[in-house]
Amino acid sequence: MKEIKITTEYITLGQFLKFASITGSGGETKVFLVDYEIKVNSELEARRGKKLRTNDIIEVEEFGKYIIK
Repeated sequence: MKEIKITTEYITLGQFLKFASITGSGGETKVFLVDYEIKVNSELEARRGKKLRTNDIIEVEEFGKYIIK
């Protein structure tokens, strides 16, 4: 599991995807969320604005598992 460290209270799923170098832009993120299955704490998620907080676990189809630290 890869750790993603944040210094704020939360980041959005869209920010996370860019920060983890999975997508490069907001437009690319929109398409990515349609094409790939993403789970946040074992629940399917497709909202770019979903807030991710410390200890959330994100599973990205074909990219692996991440934890917010």
